[in-house]
Amino acid sequence: MTEIKRLRDTIEPWEKLIADLEDAEALLELAREENAEDEEAGLRATLERLREQFEALQVKRLLSGEADAADAFLTIHSGAGGTEACDWVSMLYRMYRRWIERHNLSIEVIDMQEAEGGIKSVTAQISGDYAFGYLKAEAGVHRLVRISPFDSSGRRHTSFASVYVSPVVDDAIEVEIKAEDIRVDTYRASGAGGQHVNKTDSAVRITHFPTGLVVQCQNERSQHKNRATAMKVLKSRLYEYYRAEQEAKQEASAIEKKDISWGNQIRSYVFQPYTMVKDLRTSVETGNVQAVMDGDIDQFIESFLKYTAGQSLN
Repeated sequence: MTEIKRLRDTIEPWEKLIADLEDAEALLELAREENAEDEEAGLRATLERLREQFEALQVKRLLSGEADAADAFLTIHSGAGGTEACDWVSMLYRMYRRWIERHNLSIEVIDMQEAEGGIKSVTAQISGDYAFGYLKAEAGVHRLVRISPFDSSGRRHTSFASVYVSPVVDDAIEVEIKAEDIRVDTYRASGAGGQHVNKTDSAVRITHFPTGLVVQCQNERSQHKNRATAMKVLKSRLYEYYRAEQEAKQEASAIEKKDISWGNQIRSYVFQPYTMVKDLRTSVETGNVQAVMDGDIDQFIESFLKYTAGQSLN
């Protein structure tokens, strides 16, 4: 039933677009016959709306990867810079929350480590159609340049934050996790939650020895539930790890793979001395920094999807 719904949601918008275009064509012919020039503005507006719908459907058509339709785990880590970097993570987290609201997706925080000035790291599950397919464009290092509000001298600072995105893997995709390859640690959760967090070791951290991946979860009061969620995140991260490893072996010289690899800067956000957000992979840029920080990042996501689709054809 899930697959049927997904196919229906893919096909029906195209059928509606074709029907609307045929209606517009009929109206155009009628206006020509009656020489109704006053209808021109309305027809132009209709065609522009249909063009925008076509562009959106074209972008969605690019999401054909094995896991593109899946939900996603989004993790943001602060880089060097202390308070500055933690504040930058908070800003990025807010940006993604706004983008999620715009697209009628849902978000659930799995783990959050707060720090002075903001957030040290946060992991959340993003649920909704093609959450991973779209958000995978955001994986990499994001760089902020601004005059620091924490610097009494008003000097300009540069901060970095790493964004990691992996799909929520369902049972149809097998990822083997051997018991001897992991270590499970429990500890007392921190942050909101009342007295309970100080009484039981409910938080769970899992370390995967072969890859060095570490995941943790503390959002549930039950250690059992936190362990199950942490294993789910680990499975997701391993899927993406092995997929990227396989692609790297097959296309060791591919520029786009270098661009999206962990630890490489993908986008710069400049607040001072001028305002600009520029994606270094596609060269798409905008001077409206505030709109971007309010979640208007579709232009970067769509251009990246088109870019990678073009690269795979070459």
